[in-house]
Amino acid sequence: MNQTTRRVFGVAGFALLLATSASFAQQPAPVRVRGTVEAVDGPMLTVKSRDGQTSYKIKLTDNATVRGIVKAPLTDIKDNSFIGVTGMPQSDGSQKAVEIHIFPEPMRGTSEGHRPWDLMPNSTMTNATVAQSVKGVDGNEITLKYKEGEKKIVVVPETVIVTYVPGDKSELKPGAKIFIGVANKKDDGTLEASNVSVGRDGITPPM
Repeated sequence: MNQTTRRVFGVAGFALLLATSASFAQQPAPVRVRGTVEAVDGPMLTVKSRDGQTSYKIKLTDNATVRGIVKAPLTDIKDNSFIGVTGMPQSDGSQKAVEIHIFPEPMRGTSEGHRPWDLMPNSTMTNATVAQSVKGVDGNEITLKYKEGEKKIVVVPETVIVTYVPGDKSELKPGAKIFIGVANKKDDGTLEASNVSVGRDGITPPM
């Protein structure tokens, strides 16, 4: 292969890399859905957002998983439990828990880590393992450990605590309150989801 040929292949490869990168960059970000089911048509759900401003068309995949959301007591959170906490950062570096969802053992490790969350301005999400739980001055204090570090969580009386239980697609009916953590936007503007959490007994999934 002479120098000119190598140069042509090099330019072509670089152009292909740029095109591929642009293609990935153009892929729409996943959508998070919080709302109420308004209608069901086979695998297609019509969902109104909690704020009433948006109506979603969401197609469930054939193997979509449905999980029920039920209330749980604080005593269900034990050392080594794997939990998710929506928190608000405090001046001392701790997180005041807005809600806690207790993962069943098969879901251990789900999205482990600490990151920004969109439930409310400045809120965060920490999915991690309980290293310690003690009674503090301002409420129960839980130390969560994850691969990159740890966070101190303060549980107050207003903290909503829930857990997951097996669900069924039959629960996805008009009036059901649902949460979808990841819905992928399709070319026709609809969304596609493979996991749905549905509140039971009047519960609105608090995530």
